[in-house]
Amino acid sequence: MNGPKRSFSRRDFLGAGMAAVAGWGVAAHPALAEKPKGESPEKYIDAHVHVWTPDTQRYPLAPGYSKEQMVIPSFTPEELFANARPCGVERIVLIQMSYYQSDNSYMLDIMRKHKGIFSGVAIVDERGDPSRKMRELAAQRVRGFRIVAGKQSADRWLAGGPMAAMWRCGADEGLAICPLMDPHFLPAVNAMCGKYPKTPVVVDHFARIGVDGQIRSHDLDNLCALARHKSVRVKLSAFYALGKKKAPYLDLAPMIRRVLDAFGPERLMWASDSPFQVIGGHRYADSIDLLRSRLDFLTPTDRAWLLRRTAEQTFFS
Repeated sequence: MNGPKRSFSRRDFLGAGMAAVAGWGVAAHPALAEKPKGESPEKYIDAHVHVWTPDTQRYPLAPGYSKEQMVIPSFTPEELFANARPCGVERIVLIQMSYYQSDNSYMLDIMRKHKGIFSGVAIVDERGDPSRKMRELAAQRVRGFRIVAGKQSADRWLAGGPMAAMWRCGADEGLAICPLMDPHFLPAVNAMCGKYPKTPVVVDHFARIGVDGQIRSHDLDNLCALARHKSVRVKLSAFYALGKKKAPYLDLAPMIRRVLDAFGPERLMWASDSPFQVIGGHRYADSIDLLRSRLDFLTPTDRAWLLRRTAEQTFFS
């Protein structure tokens, strides 16, 4: 985001868990788990999905990216629907893919083509006047903006006028700032939320706690400390990349419960992080089923918030 060849890569995120993938394949899983009582499977929202196309003539990749760097050659809406719809997911939040950087054209075209199905989280160039671009994109139903910590220092990542402008615009327009970061950046986000308490914030993937296989209590303390800011929400997502990285992902249950106790279900939302959830032997259904049917401490009301209502209020209102 500070230039075409940013230091963070999807490979950094996946780490050893994805290094074992020898090939690729998008696995559609038609089976549905038993429907939880009181919750309709037709009403689920996946709050975090990436799409891209092999048509790089019409939708060029950003400088510094090539087709060879794509994890799989494509993940189009049709490939997404083949995984999501059998699991009862009817609406989806698209997250701008890093391959395109701040050219959000493909995501916006998909949102227009499938009106009412998708909301969007865009990337804007932080240089110049990012708030103007945020307002332009908000008029096209974009409801959030991704910021990426990458390998910047924690004390410098959120510093500077352009970042401040983004957070002010988020507060003024009700647009979510969506940080993708490692756990050591959490105190910096906490401080920023203190400066801009009205800015909606949605933390991706538990702040990647457990991406190295270790779920540390002090990292969870820092994540849960954000609960004092009423505008902060957290995505329960990217199960394939955290902890033991193996379905049915029950090793993540204590972390989910801790975050649930801190934030309450009204500020948490499930997301698959597809297509990464459907390659390397992982399945879409296993992600949603962890919350839909495998955690007995979740009530039907909890599930309604986690699987639909929180994302609906945040990205579709």
